[in-house]
Amino acid sequence: MIPGGPGSSGVRRLAQKGGALRAATEGAYDLVSLDPRGVGSSVRANCRIPEADRHLVTLRSWPAPDGTITANTERSRRTAELCARNGGPVLRSFTTGNEVRDLDRLREALGERKVSIWGSSYGSYAGAVYAQLHPGRVGRLVLDSTGDPDPGRVAYGWLANMAPGAAERFPDFAAWAADPAREAEGLRLARRPGDVQPLLLSLARELDRHPKASDVPSTPLTGNLLRQALQSALYSDAGFAPSARLVKAAQDPEGRPVLPPELAGPLPDADASMTVAAICNDVRWPGPSSGYAGRVAADRSRHPLTAGMPANITPCAFWTHGKEPRPTRITGEGPSNVLMIQSLRDPATPLAGALKMRAALGERARMVTVERGGHGMYLGNGNACGDRVVSDFLVTGKRPARDTHCPN
Repeated sequence: MIPGGPGSSGVRRLAQKGGALRAATEGAYDLVSLDPRGVGSSVRANCRIPEADRHLVTLRSWPAPDGTITANTERSRRTAELCARNGGPVLRSFTTGNEVRDLDRLREALGERKVSIWGSSYGSYAGAVYAQLHPGRVGRLVLDSTGDPDPGRVAYGWLANMAPGAAERFPDFAAWAADPAREAEGLRLARRPGDVQPLLLSLARELDRHPKASDVPSTPLTGNLLRQALQSALYSDAGFAPSARLVKAAQDPEGRPVLPPELAGPLPDADASMTVAAICNDVRWPGPSSGYAGRVAADRSRHPLTAGMPANITPCAFWTHGKEPRPTRITGEGPSNVLMIQSLRDPATPLAGALKMRAALGERARMVTVERGGHGMYLGNGNACGDRVVSDFLVTGKRPARDTHCPN
Protein backbone atom coordinates (compact mmCIF):
# COMPACT_ATOMS: atom_id res chain seq x y z
CA MET A 1 0.00 0.00 0.00
CA ILE A 2 1.57 3.28 -1.11
CA PRO A 3 0.12 6.35 0.66
CA GLY A 4 -0.74 9.67 -0.92
CA GLY A 5 0.45 13.16 -0.15
CA PRO A 6 3.28 13.34 -0.69
CA GLY A 7 3.66 13.33 3.06
CA SER A 8 1.12 10.74 4.20
CA SER A 9 2.00 7.80 6.44
CA GLY A 10 1.83 4.32 4.98
CA VAL A 11 1.75 2.83 8.48
CA ARG A 12 -1.32 4.91 9.32
CA ARG A 13 -2.97 4.03 6.01
CA LEU A 14 -2.39 0.35 6.70
CA ALA A 15 -4.10 0.75 10.07
CA GLN A 16 -7.01 2.62 8.48
CA LYS A 17 -7.57 0.50 5.37
CA GLY A 18 -5.86 -2.81 6.07
CA GLY A 19 -8.89 -4.54 7.60
CA ALA A 20 -11.18 -3.56 4.73
CA LEU A 21 -8.57 -4.57 2.15
CA ARG A 22 -7.99 -7.94 3.80
CA ALA A 23 -11.73 -8.61 3.80
CA ALA A 24 -12.18 -7.43 0.20
CA THR A 25 -9.34 -9.65 -1.05
CA GLU A 26 -10.34 -12.65 1.07
CA GLY A 27 -7.02 -12.73 2.90
CA ALA A 28 -5.12 -13.37 -0.33
CA TYR A 29 -2.28 -11.00 0.57
CA ASP A 30 0.13 -10.16 3.31
CA LEU A 31 -0.44 -6.41 3.66
CA VAL A 32 2.58 -4.16 4.09
CA SER A 33 3.38 -0.47 3.85
CA LEU A 34 5.99 1.96 5.11
CA ASP A 35 6.38 5.55 6.14
CA PRO A 36 8.21 7.26 3.26
CA ARG A 37 11.31 9.29 3.99
CA GLY A 38 10.40 12.38 5.98
CA VAL A 39 7.18 10.86 7.34
CA GLY A 40 6.17 9.31 10.67
CA SER A 41 8.88 7.07 12.11
CA SER A 42 11.20 7.32 9.10
CA VAL A 43 14.11 9.75 8.88
CA ARG A 44 12.92 13.35 9.24
CA ALA A 45 14.27 16.75 8.25
CA ASN A 46 13.48 20.25 9.47
CA CYS A 47 13.72 23.48 7.50
CA ARG A 48 12.91 25.49 10.67
CA ILE A 49 9.95 27.16 8.99
CA PRO A 50 8.28 29.72 11.29
CA GLU A 51 4.92 28.69 12.73
CA ALA A 52 3.09 31.44 10.83
CA ASP A 53 4.26 29.92 7.54
CA ARG A 54 3.31 26.34 8.47
CA HIS A 55 -0.47 26.67 8.43
CA LEU A 56 -2.15 24.77 5.60
CA VAL A 57 -3.66 28.03 4.37
CA THR A 58 -0.18 29.55 3.99
CA LEU A 59 1.55 26.43 2.69
CA ARG A 60 -1.13 26.29 -0.03
CA SER A 61 -0.33 29.89 -1.16
CA TRP A 62 -3.81 31.42 -1.16
CA PRO A 63 -3.52 34.92 -2.66
CA ALA A 64 -4.40 38.02 -0.68
CA PRO A 65 -8.10 39.04 -0.77
CA ASP A 66 -7.39 41.49 -3.60
CA GLY A 67 -5.61 38.79 -5.62
CA THR A 68 -2.09 40.11 -5.13
CA ILE A 69 0.71 37.64 -4.41
CA THR A 70 3.38 39.82 -2.81
CA ALA A 71 3.08 38.10 0.58
CA ASN A 72 3.03 34.66 -1.08
CA THR A 73 6.20 35.50 -2.99
CA GLU A 74 8.07 36.62 0.12
CA ARG A 75 6.88 33.62 2.12
CA SER A 76 7.88 31.24 -0.66
CA ARG A 77 11.32 32.81 -0.95
CA ARG A 78 11.80 32.63 2.83
CA THR A 79 10.77 28.98 3.01
CA ALA A 80 13.03 27.93 0.14
CA GLU A 81 15.99 29.73 1.72
CA LEU A 82 15.36 28.09 5.09
CA CYS A 83 15.16 24.64 3.50
CA ALA A 84 18.37 25.23 1.55
CA ARG A 85 20.11 26.37 4.75
CA ASN A 86 18.74 23.86 7.26
CA GLY A 87 17.34 20.84 5.42
CA GLY A 88 20.62 19.18 4.51
CA PRO A 89 21.06 16.13 2.27
CA VAL A 90 18.18 14.28 3.93
CA LEU A 91 15.68 16.90 2.78
CA ARG A 92 17.07 16.81 -0.75
CA SER A 93 16.57 13.03 -0.80
CA PHE A 94 12.76 13.35 -0.55
CA THR A 95 11.97 12.43 -4.16
CA THR A 96 9.72 9.98 -5.95
CA GLY A 97 12.79 8.24 -7.32
CA ASN A 98 14.10 7.59 -3.82
CA GLU A 99 10.68 6.50 -2.57
CA VAL A 100 10.64 3.93 -5.37
CA ARG A 101 14.14 2.77 -4.39
CA ASP A 102 12.99 2.40 -0.79
CA LEU A 103 9.95 0.41 -1.91
CA ASP A 104 12.21 -1.94 -3.82
CA ARG A 105 14.43 -2.36 -0.77
CA LEU A 106 11.29 -3.28 1.17
CA ARG A 107 10.47 -5.90 -1.47
CA GLU A 108 13.99 -7.31 -1.12
CA ALA A 109 13.72 -7.37 2.66
CA LEU A 110 10.47 -9.31 2.40
CA GLY A 111 12.19 -11.88 0.19
CA GLU A 112 9.60 -11.45 -2.55
CA ARG A 113 10.32 -11.67 -6.27
CA LYS A 114 7.19 -9.62 -7.04
CA VAL A 115 4.83 -7.36 -5.12
CA SER A 116 1.33 -6.20 -5.92
CA ILE A 117 0.61 -2.52 -5.27
CA TRP A 118 -2.35 -0.31 -4.38
CA GLY A 119 -1.25 3.29 -4.77
CA SER A 120 -3.68 6.09 -4.01
CA SER A 121 -3.41 9.76 -5.03
CA TYR A 122 0.31 10.63 -5.10
CA GLY A 123 0.90 6.97 -4.25
CA SER A 124 -0.57 6.05 -7.64
CA TYR A 125 2.17 8.08 -9.33
CA ALA A 126 4.84 6.44 -7.17
CA GLY A 127 3.35 3.05 -8.05
CA ALA A 128 3.39 3.85 -11.76
CA VAL A 129 7.03 4.94 -11.53
CA TYR A 130 7.90 1.72 -9.69
CA ALA A 131 6.23 -0.35 -12.41
CA GLN A 132 8.01 1.65 -15.12
CA LEU A 133 11.44 1.13 -13.56
CA HIS A 134 10.86 -2.43 -12.33
CA PRO A 135 8.22 -3.95 -14.62
CA GLY A 136 9.20 -7.52 -13.80
CA ARG A 137 8.80 -6.99 -10.06
CA VAL A 138 5.11 -6.05 -10.06
CA GLY A 139 2.33 -8.61 -9.84
CA ARG A 140 -0.85 -6.50 -9.97
CA LEU A 141 -0.95 -2.71 -9.82
CA VAL A 142 -3.96 -0.63 -8.78
CA LEU A 143 -3.75 3.12 -9.45
CA ASP A 144 -6.44 4.94 -7.50
CA SER A 145 -7.18 8.64 -8.17
CA THR A 146 -4.33 9.44 -10.50
CA GLY A 147 -2.79 12.70 -11.69
CA ASP A 148 -1.22 13.69 -15.00
CA PRO A 149 2.21 11.97 -15.20
CA ASP A 150 3.74 14.64 -17.50
CA PRO A 151 7.44 14.41 -16.49
CA GLY A 152 7.97 18.10 -17.23
CA ARG A 153 5.35 19.20 -14.69
CA VAL A 154 4.54 16.48 -12.12
CA ALA A 155 3.47 18.26 -8.89
CA TYR A 156 3.33 21.65 -10.63
CA GLY A 157 0.66 20.23 -12.93
CA TRP A 158 -1.15 18.44 -10.11
CA LEU A 159 -1.52 21.68 -8.16
CA ALA A 160 -2.80 23.56 -11.22
CA ASN A 161 -5.40 20.85 -11.84
CA MET A 162 -7.00 21.43 -8.44
CA ALA A 163 -8.82 24.47 -9.84
CA PRO A 164 -10.87 22.63 -12.49
CA GLY A 165 -11.12 19.67 -10.12
CA ALA A 166 -12.88 21.75 -7.46
CA ALA A 167 -15.16 23.29 -10.08
CA GLU A 168 -16.19 19.85 -11.35
CA ARG A 169 -16.83 18.48 -7.87
CA PHE A 170 -18.58 21.49 -6.30
CA PRO A 171 -22.05 20.83 -7.85
CA ASP A 172 -22.27 17.69 -5.70
CA PHE A 173 -21.88 19.80 -2.57
CA ALA A 174 -24.26 22.45 -3.89
CA ALA A 175 -26.98 19.87 -4.56
CA TRP A 176 -26.49 18.41 -1.09
CA ALA A 177 -26.53 21.84 0.59
CA ALA A 178 -29.74 22.89 -1.19
CA ASP A 179 -31.59 19.61 -0.58
CA PRO A 180 -34.73 20.12 1.58
CA ALA A 181 -33.53 17.16 3.66
CA ARG A 182 -30.91 19.50 5.15
CA GLU A 183 -33.66 21.57 6.81
CA ALA A 184 -34.12 19.09 9.65
CA GLU A 185 -30.37 19.15 10.29
CA GLY A 186 -30.18 22.94 10.21
CA LEU A 187 -27.64 22.70 7.39
CA ARG A 188 -29.54 23.85 4.31
CA LEU A 189 -27.56 26.71 2.80
CA ALA A 190 -29.83 27.74 -0.09
CA ARG A 191 -33.11 26.92 -1.82
CA ARG A 192 -31.47 26.09 -5.13
CA PRO A 193 -28.11 24.47 -5.92
CA GLY A 194 -27.23 27.42 -8.17
CA ASP A 195 -27.43 29.78 -5.20
CA VAL A 196 -24.85 27.96 -3.07
CA GLN A 197 -21.67 29.13 -4.83
CA PRO A 198 -22.63 32.85 -4.87
CA LEU A 199 -23.50 32.60 -1.17
CA LEU A 200 -20.13 31.06 -0.29
CA LEU A 201 -18.14 33.48 -2.43
CA SER A 202 -19.94 36.40 -0.80
CA LEU A 203 -19.31 34.99 2.68
CA ALA A 204 -15.62 34.49 1.91
CA ARG A 205 -15.33 38.12 0.78
CA GLU A 206 -17.04 39.25 3.99
CA LEU A 207 -14.58 37.20 6.04
CA ASP A 208 -11.72 38.73 4.03
CA ARG A 209 -12.87 42.11 5.35
CA HIS A 210 -13.99 41.00 8.80
CA PRO A 211 -12.49 37.74 10.08
CA LYS A 212 -14.69 36.01 12.64
CA ALA A 213 -13.49 34.70 16.00
CA SER A 214 -13.35 30.90 16.00
CA ASP A 215 -12.99 28.20 18.64
CA VAL A 216 -9.20 28.66 18.35
CA PRO A 217 -8.36 31.94 20.14
CA SER A 218 -5.35 32.78 17.98
CA THR A 219 -6.91 31.76 14.65
CA PRO A 220 -9.98 33.62 13.40
CA LEU A 221 -11.96 32.32 10.45
CA THR A 222 -10.77 34.30 7.42
CA GLY A 223 -11.94 34.17 3.84
CA ASN A 224 -8.99 32.01 2.85
CA LEU A 225 -9.53 29.64 5.77
CA LEU A 226 -13.11 29.19 4.59
CA ARG A 227 -11.95 28.62 1.01
CA GLN A 228 -9.42 26.01 2.16
CA ALA A 229 -12.02 24.29 4.37
CA LEU A 230 -14.42 24.05 1.44
CA GLN A 231 -11.75 22.77 -0.93
CA SER A 232 -10.74 20.07 1.57
CA ALA A 233 -14.38 19.09 2.15
CA LEU A 234 -14.79 18.19 -1.51
CA TYR A 235 -12.52 15.15 -1.10
CA SER A 236 -15.37 13.12 0.43
CA ASP A 237 -19.12 13.46 0.97
CA ALA A 238 -18.33 13.04 4.67
CA GLY A 239 -16.89 16.57 4.59
CA PHE A 240 -20.14 18.19 3.49
CA ALA A 241 -21.90 18.42 6.87
CA PRO A 242 -18.91 19.87 8.78
CA SER A 243 -18.46 22.49 6.06
CA ALA A 244 -22.12 23.46 6.17
CA ARG A 245 -21.87 23.83 9.96
CA LEU A 246 -18.83 26.06 9.49
CA VAL A 247 -20.74 28.23 7.03
CA LYS A 248 -23.79 28.44 9.31
CA ALA A 249 -21.63 29.47 12.27
CA ALA A 250 -19.88 32.09 10.15
CA GLN A 251 -23.24 33.54 9.09
CA ASP A 252 -24.60 33.65 12.66
CA PRO A 253 -23.76 36.96 14.42
CA GLU A 254 -23.56 35.00 17.69
CA GLY A 255 -21.87 31.95 16.19
CA ARG A 256 -18.33 30.78 16.90
CA PRO A 257 -17.09 28.61 14.02
CA VAL A 258 -15.30 25.38 14.90
CA LEU A 259 -12.27 25.08 12.64
CA PRO A 260 -11.47 21.72 11.03
CA PRO A 261 -8.53 20.09 12.86
CA GLU A 262 -6.17 20.53 9.89
CA LEU A 263 -6.82 24.30 9.95
CA ALA A 264 -6.74 24.84 13.70
CA GLY A 265 -2.98 25.27 13.97
CA PRO A 266 0.37 24.99 12.20
CA LEU A 267 1.75 21.73 10.87
CA PRO A 268 4.81 20.35 12.68
CA ASP A 269 7.99 21.64 11.07
CA ALA A 270 9.07 18.20 9.87
CA ASP A 271 5.71 17.59 8.17
CA ALA A 272 5.68 20.99 6.47
CA SER A 273 9.31 20.59 5.41
CA MET A 274 8.69 17.17 3.90
CA THR A 275 5.60 18.31 2.01
CA VAL A 276 7.41 21.27 0.48
CA ALA A 277 10.54 19.30 -0.38
CA ALA A 278 8.72 16.38 -1.96
CA ILE A 279 6.86 18.55 -4.47
CA CYS A 280 9.88 20.76 -5.20
CA ASN A 281 12.62 18.14 -5.54
CA ASP A 282 11.07 16.10 -8.35
CA VAL A 283 10.91 18.73 -11.09
CA ARG A 284 12.11 22.27 -11.76
CA TRP A 285 9.17 24.70 -11.40
CA PRO A 286 8.83 28.03 -13.26
CA GLY A 287 10.99 30.70 -11.64
CA PRO A 288 9.71 33.74 -9.73
CA SER A 289 9.81 35.98 -12.81
CA SER A 290 7.71 33.70 -15.01
CA GLY A 291 4.36 35.48 -14.71
CA TYR A 292 2.70 34.01 -11.62
CA ALA A 293 0.65 37.16 -10.98
CA GLY A 294 -0.95 36.98 -14.42
CA ARG A 295 -1.68 33.27 -14.10
CA VAL A 296 -3.26 33.82 -10.69
CA ALA A 297 -5.49 36.60 -12.04
CA ALA A 298 -6.65 34.41 -14.92
CA ASP A 299 -7.24 31.43 -12.64
CA ARG A 300 -9.24 33.53 -10.16
CA SER A 301 -11.50 34.66 -12.97
CA ARG A 302 -11.94 31.19 -14.44
CA HIS A 303 -12.27 29.27 -11.15
CA PRO A 304 -13.47 31.59 -8.36
CA LEU A 305 -13.88 28.79 -5.80
CA THR A 306 -10.13 28.30 -5.56
CA ALA A 307 -9.35 32.02 -5.97
CA GLY A 308 -6.06 31.54 -7.84
CA MET A 309 -4.38 29.32 -5.23
CA PRO A 310 -3.61 26.44 -7.64
CA ALA A 311 -1.80 28.82 -10.02
CA ASN A 312 0.13 30.69 -7.34
CA ILE A 313 3.83 30.82 -6.57
CA THR A 314 5.30 28.29 -4.11
CA PRO A 315 8.74 27.75 -2.55
CA CYS A 316 9.52 25.58 -5.59
CA ALA A 317 9.99 28.76 -7.66
CA PHE A 318 13.06 29.53 -5.52
CA TRP A 319 14.19 25.96 -4.91
CA THR A 320 17.87 24.98 -4.94
CA HIS A 321 18.35 21.59 -6.60
CA GLY A 322 21.38 19.51 -5.74
CA LYS A 323 21.32 18.12 -9.28
CA GLU A 324 18.98 18.42 -12.23
CA PRO A 325 15.82 16.42 -11.46
CA ARG A 326 14.93 13.67 -13.93
CA PRO A 327 11.35 12.50 -13.50
CA THR A 328 10.48 9.14 -15.00
CA ARG A 329 8.40 9.09 -18.18
CA ILE A 330 5.50 6.64 -17.91
CA THR A 331 5.08 4.56 -21.07
CA GLY A 332 3.18 1.59 -22.42
CA GLU A 333 6.27 -0.63 -22.27
CA GLY A 334 5.79 -3.45 -19.78
CA PRO A 335 3.32 -6.14 -18.75
CA SER A 336 -0.42 -5.55 -19.00
CA ASN A 337 -1.15 -5.73 -15.27
CA VAL A 338 -2.48 -2.28 -14.32
CA LEU A 339 -6.02 -1.33 -13.26
CA MET A 340 -6.95 2.32 -12.73
CA ILE A 341 -9.99 3.46 -10.74
CA GLN A 342 -11.11 7.06 -10.98
CA SER A 343 -13.97 9.29 -9.86
CA LEU A 344 -15.63 11.37 -12.56
CA ARG A 345 -15.52 14.42 -10.25
CA ASP A 346 -12.27 14.37 -8.31
CA PRO A 347 -11.29 17.71 -6.69
CA ALA A 348 -7.59 16.83 -6.39
CA THR A 349 -6.79 14.62 -9.38
CA PRO A 350 -9.52 15.36 -11.93
CA LEU A 351 -10.47 12.94 -14.67
CA ALA A 352 -8.58 14.89 -17.36
CA GLY A 353 -5.26 14.15 -15.64
CA ALA A 354 -6.12 10.50 -15.04
CA LEU A 355 -6.93 10.09 -18.72
CA LYS A 356 -3.40 11.27 -19.52
CA MET A 357 -2.00 8.55 -17.26
CA ARG A 358 -4.32 6.07 -18.97
CA ALA A 359 -3.07 7.18 -22.40
CA ALA A 360 0.56 6.95 -21.29
CA LEU A 361 0.12 3.37 -20.06
CA GLY A 362 -1.56 2.23 -23.28
CA GLU A 363 -2.31 -1.51 -23.39
CA ARG A 364 -0.70 -2.03 -20.00
CA ALA A 365 -3.83 -0.68 -18.30
CA ARG A 366 -7.58 -0.75 -18.05
CA MET A 367 -9.59 1.99 -16.34
CA VAL A 368 -12.84 1.86 -14.39
CA THR A 369 -14.52 5.23 -13.89
CA VAL A 370 -16.96 5.65 -11.03
CA GLU A 371 -20.10 7.81 -11.07
CA ARG A 372 -19.12 9.49 -7.82
CA GLY A 373 -17.43 12.63 -6.63
CA GLY A 374 -14.45 12.66 -4.30
CA HIS A 375 -10.85 11.58 -4.04
CA GLY A 376 -9.76 8.02 -3.29
CA MET A 377 -12.24 5.57 -4.79
CA TYR A 378 -11.32 2.01 -3.83
CA LEU A 379 -12.80 1.11 -0.44
CA GLY A 380 -13.27 4.81 0.12
CA ASN A 381 -16.36 6.36 -1.42
CA GLY A 382 -19.06 3.73 -1.29
CA ASN A 383 -19.33 2.49 -4.87
CA ALA A 384 -19.84 -1.28 -4.65
CA CYS A 385 -19.34 -1.78 -8.40
CA GLY A 386 -15.95 -0.05 -8.44
CA ASP A 387 -14.82 -1.84 -5.29
CA ARG A 388 -15.84 -5.21 -6.78
CA VAL A 389 -13.92 -4.64 -10.04
CA VAL A 390 -10.73 -3.78 -8.15
CA SER A 391 -11.08 -6.57 -5.59
CA ASP A 392 -11.69 -9.16 -8.33
CA PHE A 393 -8.56 -7.96 -10.10
CA LEU A 394 -6.45 -8.23 -6.96
CA VAL A 395 -7.77 -11.70 -6.13
CA THR A 396 -7.93 -13.28 -9.60
CA GLY A 397 -5.89 -11.03 -11.89
CA LYS A 398 -8.90 -10.60 -14.18
CA ARG A 399 -9.71 -7.11 -15.47
CA PRO A 400 -12.49 -5.79 -17.68
CA ALA A 401 -11.77 -6.50 -21.35
CA ARG A 402 -11.93 -2.77 -22.00
CA ASP A 403 -12.27 0.43 -20.01
CA THR A 404 -15.56 0.41 -18.14
CA HIS A 405 -17.85 2.59 -16.04
CA CYS A 406 -19.62 1.99 -12.73
CA PRO A 407 -22.89 3.86 -12.11
CA ASN A 408 -23.62 5.32 -8.70
